[in-house]
Amino acid sequence: MSTAAIITISDSRSDGANTDVSGDVAAECVSSLAFQITHRQIIPDDAAVIGKTVKTLLGTARLIVTTGGTGIGPRDVTPEALRPLIERDLPGFGEIMRTGTFAKTPLSILSRGGAGVAGNTLIVMLPGSPKGVRECLDLLGPAIKHAVKVLTIGKLDCQAETSQGLNGIA
Repeated sequence: MSTAAIITISDSRSDGANTDVSGDVAAECVSSLAFQITHRQIIPDDAAVIGKTVKTLLGTARLIVTTGGTGIGPRDVTPEALRPLIERDLPGFGEIMRTGTFAKTPLSILSRGGAGVAGNTLIVMLPGSPKGVRECLDLLGPAIKHAVKVLTIGKLDCQAETSQGLNGIA
């Protein structure tokens, strides 16, 4: 079973003013994808804290999921904080999050969420709303499992995987 970390990025959650529902939803969805949650943390919308927190988890967690900080507000700095850590951008993740949820949530196009690879860790940046977290992880589940499998194994016969379907990917 692969390991995962859930990081909630929110000023109001980190100071205890509000409950971390988005982190709970992320943990539930990620666990349902057969990942073992080994780390959960709530941190403020601060680029230095975000970068340092995620950097310490690289290599120990195969999947790092962040919630929050992907909007257009002045404190929404998650993409900027994680960009220096990401070695390979995965633009399709952000594209499907926005297009896949647009019919239900037209403002999803304002999200700057996405994903990338740092070493052998997949980093996925989700919106801060519990609804957005669930909808995005429902869309991304098969791709997350496949990406982590590729990063774990190092080499994968994608032609064989495609002919067998994605159901067997762990």
